[in-house]
Amino acid sequence: MISFWEKQTFVHSHFLIIGSGITGLSTALSLREKYPTKNILVLERGIFPSGASTKNAGFACFGSLTELISDYETLGELDMLALIEKRRRGLETLRSRLGDEVIDYQQHGGYELITESEIGALEHIKSMNTRLMPLFGEPVFSMKNEDIKKFGFDEDTVKALVYNPFEGQIHTGKMMRALLKLAAEKNIQVYTGADVESIEDDHRRVYVKIKDKINDEITLRSKKLIVCTNAFSKKLLPNLELNPGRGQVLVTEPIDDLKIKGTFHFDEGYYYFRNIGDRVIFGGGRNLDLEGETTTEMQTTDLIINNLKEKLENVIMPNQPFKVEQTWAGIMAFGKDKTPIIERVSPNVTVAARLGGMGVAIGTAVGEQAASLVYQE
Repeated sequence: MISFWEKQTFVHSHFLIIGSGITGLSTALSLREKYPTKNILVLERGIFPSGASTKNAGFACFGSLTELISDYETLGELDMLALIEKRRRGLETLRSRLGDEVIDYQQHGGYELITESEIGALEHIKSMNTRLMPLFGEPVFSMKNEDIKKFGFDEDTVKALVYNPFEGQIHTGKMMRALLKLAAEKNIQVYTGADVESIEDDHRRVYVKIKDKINDEITLRSKKLIVCTNAFSKKLLPNLELNPGRGQVLVTEPIDDLKIKGTFHFDEGYYYFRNIGDRVIFGGGRNLDLEGETTTEMQTTDLIINNLKEKLENVIMPNQPFKVEQTWAGIMAFGKDKTPIIERVSPNVTVAARLGGMGVAIGTAVGEQAASLVYQE
C-alpha cells in the first residue's frame, strides 16, 4: 500500500533504468546531457550495484593479443575493430567524465603470458599491429621477454611476454562511488532494494513491478525503460541471446617486495591478474568448468579458487610467499561473440547488455549508445 504523496511523487518518471552498474549509470548520465530537466530514475536490487560492476578486477583494457586473434577469427576485421574502438572510446569517456585521480587510474601497461601451446600467436603481432594502427596511431603489441625474469614468473611455463603500453588499471570501488556521486549531482535518483519482478509495455508507457519489503509490491510508470542488468537481463527479457558467466577472484595480503606491476593476462584472457599497491588481484579460470560457471550464483568454488592459488604459487610467484586475504565472485554476460546487445525490444523498452567481460572498458560507450537509441525515437 502506498500513500497519495508517494503516488504523486515517486512512481512516475520519464526515463527509468534498471541496473545501477557502469552501463546503467552511464546511460542515465548520457540521457541527462540530452535532457537536463527530465525525471530520470535508476533501480538497483541491492544496496550497491550487483553483478560485475563492483566485483571486477579493475582492468582498463581492450583485449590481449590472443583474445583479439580470437575476435578477428569470430567477427572479422571490421567488426573486431569496431568492438575495440567502442572499448577504447568507453574508457576515454569514463576517464574524462570522472577524472583519473578520482578512479585511481594508472597506466603501467599490460602483458600477456605466452605458454608453449600459444607460441604461434606471436606470428600475428605484426599483422594485428597493422590492423590496429588506425585506432592507436602506433604499434600496440611488442615482445618483452626480458621482463619474464624481472617479474619472477616461472620460466619453464612462460615462454614469451607480449607488452601493450595502452593498458591500465582502476580502483573499481572508487569508480562506482564516483559514478553514483555524479548521478546524484545531476539529479538522477537511484532507488536501491528494488527487485524488479516484471515489465509491461502498453505502447504508451512502461509499467515496472517491483518487490518492496514495506509496501509489498509497487508499480512504477515511465515513458521509456532501459534494461541495463547485463547477465540478469534475461530474467526480464527471456528471449535475449546471452548467457551468464561467473568470474571468481582472489586478493592477497600485502606482499613484501612485490615484483608485479601492471595488468597481466594468459590463456586467451581466461586468467587475469594485476597489482593493487603491494597486493595481487587474480581472477579467472572459468574455462575449467564452463558449464558450472554459466550461472548467476554469486559464490566461489574450491575447484577454481584452488586453481588460482596453484597458478599463483607455481607460475606467477613461484619464489614469493603469499596469503590470500579474500575471495569473491561476480557475474558477467556472454554470447556467441563479444559484441554487446543494444537494441529496442518493444516500442518503449531498450536493452543494453552482454558486455563480454569488458564492462569497465565498454560499459560507458554502451550506455551512450543506449541513450542515443532512446532519444533518436
